[in-house]
Amino acid sequence: MNPVLVSFVTVGIGLLLWSIEATAFCGFYVGKADTKLFNKASEVVIARHDSKTVITMANDFKGDVKEFAMVVPVPTVLKKDQVHVVDPAVLKHLADYSAPRLVEYFDENPCRRYELMEDRMGSMKNMAPASAPAKQERDKALGVTVEAQYTVGEYDILILSAKESHGLETWLSEKGYRIPSGTSTVLQSYLKQNMKFFVARVNLVEQSKLGFTHLRPLQIAFESPKFMLSIRLGTVNAEGAQELFIYLLTKQGRVETTNYRMVRLPEAQEIPLYVKEQFGDFYRDLFTQQVKREGERGVFLEYAWDMSWCDPCAANPLSTEELRSLGVFWQDNQNEMQRGKALYPQGQNVFLTRLHVRYDATHFPEDLMFQETSNRNNFQARYVLRHPWTGTENCPAATAYRQQLCERYER
Repeated sequence: MNPVLVSFVTVGIGLLLWSIEATAFCGFYVGKADTKLFNKASEVVIARHDSKTVITMANDFKGDVKEFAMVVPVPTVLKKDQVHVVDPAVLKHLADYSAPRLVEYFDENPCRRYELMEDRMGSMKNMAPASAPAKQERDKALGVTVEAQYTVGEYDILILSAKESHGLETWLSEKGYRIPSGTSTVLQSYLKQNMKFFVARVNLVEQSKLGFTHLRPLQIAFESPKFMLSIRLGTVNAEGAQELFIYLLTKQGRVETTNYRMVRLPEAQEIPLYVKEQFGDFYRDLFTQQVKREGERGVFLEYAWDMSWCDPCAANPLSTEELRSLGVFWQDNQNEMQRGKALYPQGQNVFLTRLHVRYDATHFPEDLMFQETSNRNNFQARYVLRHPWTGTENCPAATAYRQQLCERYER
């Protein structure tokens, strides 16, 4: 068995910026761009409050599962009850909820604009947010200690500590892990930070018993003052740039990067009508052009929203149970009812920040460092199709409207 060394993380599209008080969206939701548009894409959910962190990790590994292994730097030794397996449907729901979206508007009859606007304002009010001694001696000689080992779901888990990177690299190689060249230097940087290593590989017997044919997301929980995401191991054996989607769930507000430029994509651009049938290709190309404009060093904001509501909703908000399964531990059940008032929305006190990064070793030589801010302004990657009015009335407003259509199409 030669498991592939897969790096994961430690914790640590026009767009329209709306404030919480902004008016409700009044178009129709059409479609979304999701992570399936990008190759070599991994997804990470980080729920963090104070120093407590819960990370859920999924990847697009393809191949024989007996060739799979995951090595993750972690700040402390994890006990069995700190490791879980998560239903992939919850991650898909979160991705769908926050995906870049395409919406469409239909121009009103300009002769009846004011009348319709009054009707719309009335409707908008109703849309507000509803082992053996010999093995031990060998480990000791290499400076590697197995701090803990256990099985969770279909995964066998090891927690390792090491004195130096060459010993750890040798230990992993002797245990059947295929180590790419250049790993030692990166491992050493984490050892200098006194970090441990979370190692997961598939237990084929347990997987067969459970009846799963795919790899479910793994989740780890710990406490650490560091709010970071280590991406450098992921570049060691990568073939080209890697695609990473990061979903950050926090209590206070938006999460921002502190050591790389955080970029908002173009805001609320109107696009030609034919793009409706090609939105996936359109967004993938748009994102690629934005990456190039930022010198391939940007961290892109795709979504930032208070999860108690959404507007427009690409998918329904996550339930309280789903949020808890992703590590949102700070919601108080008593918040659901106060002084006899109606139930609070299920995402109360949960703010979602969705980041999208395309990275390689050359342009991202450092791990991502984060900070939570008090910024609760809503933001979404939203693109607009605007259908023209095709009526035949000839009031002065209609005449002016027709004259402006050609200019609008040209823009």
